[in-house]
Amino acid sequence: MLRAWPPAASGLILLGALGLFGSQNPEAFAHRKAGADLLQRGEVEQAVRELKAAVALDPESAAGHMLLGQAYVAQRSLSLIAEAKAEFQQALDIDPSLFWARFYLARVYIDLGQYEKARGELERGLQDRPNVPHFLSLLGEVNRKLGKPEASLELNRKAIELDPTMSPAHYYRALAYMDLKKDDDAIRELESAIQSKHVAPEMYLTLGSLYTKRKRYAEAESVCKKAIALDPSRAEAYLNMAQLDNVQGWSDKALEALRLAAPEGKSFPTSPYYQQLQGDIAFERGRAYQAKRMTAQAIEAFSQALEFDPSRSETHRRLSELYSEQGDTLRARQHAAAAEKLPRLP
Repeated sequence: MLRAWPPAASGLILLGALGLFGSQNPEAFAHRKAGADLLQRGEVEQAVRELKAAVALDPESAAGHMLLGQAYVAQRSLSLIAEAKAEFQQALDIDPSLFWARFYLARVYIDLGQYEKARGELERGLQDRPNVPHFLSLLGEVNRKLGKPEASLELNRKAIELDPTMSPAHYYRALAYMDLKKDDDAIRELESAIQSKHVAPEMYLTLGSLYTKRKRYAEAESVCKKAIALDPSRAEAYLNMAQLDNVQGWSDKALEALRLAAPEGKSFPTSPYYQQLQGDIAFERGRAYQAKRMTAQAIEAFSQALEFDPSRSETHRRLSELYSEQGDTLRARQHAAAAEKLPRLP
């Protein structure tokens, strides 16, 4: 999924690009500078217009292509990820030494699930400039994605030694600890991450899920609310709140949170990530309706969850229970058999 990237890294990259504004075309320079300023202020659509104008006037500007790629990324739209990738690649074709363009290209490869390509870009960058903490940290996360959580722990440890304020490194270490089933260590890393002034919603949400798992419900609700405050448009935050409400038996509150996660008429991009997200929303809706003894609505919600994620054994198990209550033994047996064939998640 294309997400907002660590604020500290974005700021460094923009500042790095400002040093590359030299141009024979003063009009292109003016557009690049205006676009960079708008991007720093979060005025993304206007930044895209300025930077497109800059690239049109000076197509050989590596900095212009890199900044335009950043602007596409900042729009957080899966439909623009190909354009972002093309701009970063164009920047590197013009100037292979453009260090931060390589970092951003690696990020795009991660969003595309092309982890080996991401690793290649990061390792090449580190050959040119060893011990840059952002590169070490992201390379650690790529290694985790490739099934090497221990490598992620070590690389992110080095990143933190180089820059103790680097919150993404703590976050990536937490994810690695979670992969290793070491939740206490993950909680410790996340609690360190959220002390930074550069906190992403994912950090709060991941910590909230661990607090919920440990039945630390008040703390889970607190960090979930902080995630919502950071980005009220994020469906994941409302989903986490609904999960927390369902665990505590607050079905009505869960349904209200789910309405905010997926308002009527809201469309989601087509990608495996969003398929899973919609499946999770439907599953939590089914849990809430089942707890309220609203069987028909629960069956409808769980059936919808299966359309998004047919491999979830718990959904089949709950449908088996609901059909059994209705006396529909055939469907109850079908879903029970399906549940038995699938691994049961913790």
